[in-house]
Amino acid sequence: MSKRLNRQVQLAARPEGLPKPADWAITEEPVSEPGPEEVLVKVRYISVDPAMRGWMNDRPSYVPVLGLGAVMRALTVGEVVASNSGAHRVGDWVAGLDGVQDYAISDGSQYMKIDTGLAPPQTYLNTLGIAGLTAYCGLLEVGQFQAGNTALVSGAAGSVGAHVGQIAKLKGGRAVGIAGGPEKCAYLIDELGFDAAIDYKKENLYKSLGRACPDGIDLFFDNVGGDTLNTGLAFINVGARVVICGAISQYNETRSFQGPSNYIRLLMRSSRMEGFIYFDFRDKWPGMLKDLATWRAEGKIVCREDITEGPVDIFPDTLLRLFSGENFGKLMIKLPE
Repeated sequence: MSKRLNRQVQLAARPEGLPKPADWAITEEPVSEPGPEEVLVKVRYISVDPAMRGWMNDRPSYVPVLGLGAVMRALTVGEVVASNSGAHRVGDWVAGLDGVQDYAISDGSQYMKIDTGLAPPQTYLNTLGIAGLTAYCGLLEVGQFQAGNTALVSGAAGSVGAHVGQIAKLKGGRAVGIAGGPEKCAYLIDELGFDAAIDYKKENLYKSLGRACPDGIDLFFDNVGGDTLNTGLAFINVGARVVICGAISQYNETRSFQGPSNYIRLLMRSSRMEGFIYFDFRDKWPGMLKDLATWRAEGKIVCREDITEGPVDIFPDTLLRLFSGENFGKLMIKLPE
């Protein structure tokens, strides 16, 4: 056991704007043996998500503030390589929150066992994990999407947005996506089945929304915030639901977040805006995962994976790809075996 080394990416400083190399520390230490009722997990895949930028700040959130010197928080999938727990055996695959490191020791209570016979391990960070569950919760639980509704999805080519549009179509609705660049817009139409796609990099968003949503928007699933949120509010229908999932355009702002000056449309349209965290619906995950697994097996839901392979050292640069729009699909890191 002592021959194993654990490399960790730790938060060294609070970023101002985009995270920079000095905000991180990469450490290495021998791997300990698990204690009584503990398990040792070899992390195989690390999820790279926009929410990570918020976790780096020293302000209240839906999760505890990440301390300086702490391992960077991250959703993970890994394999149990040593166990003193009756609940987890060597060879089990688990999904958890082990962070950006090679190995993790815990009591195993936070883990969800995964079935690698049903789907590849990385799928549990995508369709059968944070991406699929967030889309399902936001669209159907919070947004109460119904057949015949029109859904507008910002950040639609991202892992969550891609699932939102496909589930909206499965439920008998119409899906309009906002994405950056012709390749991503073609992906929405040709691979995911969206009814319309708007390239925010080349098109006037207001004019394009008028063309793509002639009957207005019943549900706006927003991952972007800022001007995109503000413009979308102009097209909401009476009784519309505006679901706030993220605000990637704002995460690296050095000033305060820019909120929607067009919020009065919520009043004028008797509509509501609501934020959510997918953990809020954990008690409903089993049923959601059953649906998602069925749709995936039937080929009714697909989602690209953008997997970068390498040691944990590549995490800082990989994270930045989210904010430049370079990633295409669910962004993950695959660690060496």
